[in-house]
Amino acid sequence: MAKPNRSAKRAGLKSRAQKFFYRAALAGLGLFIVYEAATWPEVSSLKKKNPKTTAFIELYKERQQKAHKKPYVAWQWKSYSKISPNLKLAVLVSEDLNFFHHWGFDFAEVYDALKEAWQEKEKPRGASTISQQVVKNLWLSPSRNPWRKFKEAILTIQLERELSKKRILEIYLNTAEFGPGIYGAEAAARYYFKKSADELTESEAALLAASLPKPSKWHPGAKYRYYATRTEYIERRMQEAEFLNRWI
Repeated sequence: MAKPNRSAKRAGLKSRAQKFFYRAALAGLGLFIVYEAATWPEVSSLKKKNPKTTAFIELYKERQQKAHKKPYVAWQWKSYSKISPNLKLAVLVSEDLNFFHHWGFDFAEVYDALKEAWQEKEKPRGASTISQQVVKNLWLSPSRNPWRKFKEAILTIQLERELSKKRILEIYLNTAEFGPGIYGAEAAARYYFKKSADELTESEAALLAASLPKPSKWHPGAKYRYYATRTEYIERRMQEAEFLNRWI
């Protein structure tokens, strides 16, 4: 009779352990949900208020401090009307040509990126819209984990629902990184060209827009062949996409 008793005890212990881990998992999930709800960004506040900082600016400062460097950040907000139409056009043709016609996601662009990657046997290029990039810059991390991507999608839907297209573009132009520690159109224009963002020429705007995929290396003055080629490509597209000026 001893063996059945020991077997029953083991079964009982296993059952209790399973219940403990199940309850612990539920408790952990509950705490995670509470935390996310408490820290979820208030997207609607951006209708009238400009962000005081961004997730990517704070990440840059943190990395600089860990490297024992001074976390210098150049950032000066500029209203939409005081940013050159040349830069708006350059950024649109470079980053999101269909910006004024989608609701936050450009599935045609995603399809093209995947198709191109399959043909070239390479990793797919980024196909994030400007709205998605605003969400990532303001609130998220560079991580590509599934929860971060899901959170990005929900926040993008909220952003498109709460803000106008011009307001979203204004926020993007003021928070995008244009070089190490250089954020926003005004800081970039003053740092690279010694002028205000409303005075940028077509060629200067193209140089700034071309830096967006890799601002740590690509920026005005950098000597990279692909960066130069990309700048020329953006200038050509600007000429072909002048129809966008009616929405800008």
